Amino acid sequence: MTLRTIGKLALIATLAVPLALTAQNGQYHITNRYKLGGDGSWDYLAFDTVGHRIFIARDNRVMVVDPSNGKLIGEIKGLNRAHGIAFAYRAGHGFVTSGEDSTVYMFDLKTLRVLGKTVAAVDDDAILYDDASNRIFTMNGDAGSSSVIDPVTGKLITNIPLDGKPEFGVSGGNGKVYANIEDKSQIVEIDTRTMKVVRRWPLAPCQAPSGLAIDRAHMRLFSGCHSKVMAISDTKRGAVVGTVPIGSGVDANKFDPGTGLAFSSNGDGTITVAHETKPGTFAVLQTIRTMPAARTMTFDPKTHKLYTVTAEFGPSPAHVAGAPRRRAPVLPGSFVLIEMSR
Repeated sequence: MTLRTIGKLALIATLAVPLALTAQNGQYHITNRYKLGGDGSWDYLAFDTVGHRIFIARDNRVMVVDPSNGKLIGEIKGLNRAHGIAFAYRAGHGFVTSGEDSTVYMFDLKTLRVLGKTVAAVDDDAILYDDASNRIFTMNGDAGSSSVIDPVTGKLITNIPLDGKPEFGVSGGNGKVYANIEDKSQIVEIDTRTMKVVRRWPLAPCQAPSGLAIDRAHMRLFSGCHSKVMAISDTKRGAVVGTVPIGSGVDANKFDPGTGLAFSSNGDGTITVAHETKPGTFAVLQTIRTMPAARTMTFDPKTHKLYTVTAEFGPSPAHVAGAPRRRAPVLPGSFVLIEMSR
């Protein structure tokens, strides 16, 4: 499935050659499954490019794993519904959101020791580091805001109103941060100098965007939408330039600048791999079969390996009329890290 051509722009033309070559270099396949076990739900993954570690949010803790062998290196404990992880390498600190108590924990990247915590806002979820401003930004769903945190002290600087429920956010590296607004199906652009929203644009036909990735070289955004499309935006135009189909239940998107591939991890047990077939025209290169509920992911920019996590589930509890539906229970010890290579 392709998108309409958006013009003969020089930047797009330069991108087309490496992406076209990518399609000839083989497809992803599962190369390892590492049984991690442990109790609790899970959320975002983050790849530490300096320490070469994978950080996995697990409800009341963060698991830190060696991707070369799947061994647990350590844990960051004491969290209350852990969500996202971000790294501020200049400060030597990492940050993780604790959504149930609206806090952000700061930890030492070498020792993993918790150094402190600060209250952000209700339902702090995704988190990112912006290198241009040297600031940490959280996306607070129920509060409809973004909290800005000093990466050295770990203290709150301000809360930025976003006029909607943010999901994932990314840094453009140019003094701008971008975020999906789930309940309004929009992108907002935050100026990291003034710490204000300066632009927003609709993502139609995308509905309920969740995951978000960025191609900094060409300033494109890839929004994973619960209407089962990946919406591609041109940040210079402030507009969607097309879509590709993805699986259902998306919760994370990634873009690999080394290969030019965009990824969507979907709760239906698939990862959609998209690329640009010719200037301004995108298509699905591959659908990787993973496991149900493997809805978040990360990747290693050096090896281009993908990683996702999930678990096995028991039978769904019988539904009682008038009561909320309960999720199927996770089978003890079944939590697994899945590695994919080309």
